[in-house]
Amino acid sequence: MNEREPVRVEFRDVSRVFHKGRDEIAVLKNMNLVIEPGDVVSVVGASGVGKSTFLHILGTLDRPTSGSVLFNGEDVFARDHKRLARFRNATIGFVFQFHHLLPGFSAIENVQLPAVISGMDLAGARRRARDMLEAVGLGGRLEHQPGELSGGEQQRVAIARAMVMHPRLLLADEPTGNLDADTGESIHELFLELNRIEGVTLVIVTHNLELARKTPRRLRMIGGRLIDARSSDVQPPRGSAPPAGERAAGLLSSSSSGDQ
Repeated sequence: MNEREPVRVEFRDVSRVFHKGRDEIAVLKNMNLVIEPGDVVSVVGASGVGKSTFLHILGTLDRPTSGSVLFNGEDVFARDHKRLARFRNATIGFVFQFHHLLPGFSAIENVQLPAVISGMDLAGARRRARDMLEAVGLGGRLEHQPGELSGGEQQRVAIARAMVMHPRLLLADEPTGNLDADTGESIHELFLELNRIEGVTLVIVTHNLELARKTPRRLRMIGGRLIDARSSDVQPPRGSAPPAGERAAGLLSSSSSGDQ
């Protein structure tokens, strides 16, 4: 498949079983799911029901015990380790609850790492990292190290790093869990803006139901499967998500100095 084209992801009877001693723990059970190109999906559910396991398999970080995960019709787990790693680097971006920035590196050095790892020359990687940091409102923080940035700014650096390869699929696991409410909302709005401007497919695992309600599609994990939430739950609050083109790219170009 062309790793730069929009991706349609399909889970076909995906199960994931973990073994603990003689016990088998079935976390995902014959899951079937389709995520269309450009979708914005939130995944909610109680702790320990398998949301992160689902996200790791979707991101090709973990393999299913059985079943298939198809990207544009291709079972990506049929690839060998190196080809799968190249696919992941080019196609999928990750944002986690903890930003996992390298403390001795500047913001721009952290962001350029995926591009350097992909084999891009250093000058090109740095240009791409600078452009992405400017896009998330951190053009004035390029040389700041993580310890010199607020929590919201650190998470914006992590988002820029996840987007530096212009992935077609962006996965976020509790990305606002360590942030205050106002900063968390601004980060969530940034995700939605990236979807509108970059066209990236977005899947967010979150416990924050208010933030989840702002996504056009909301899934709930119950019993090892994902089900669509009630349509009334899926609708974003009035005025929270204007159609594409109605807003200038303010969240992608404005300063994030209000992040705490």
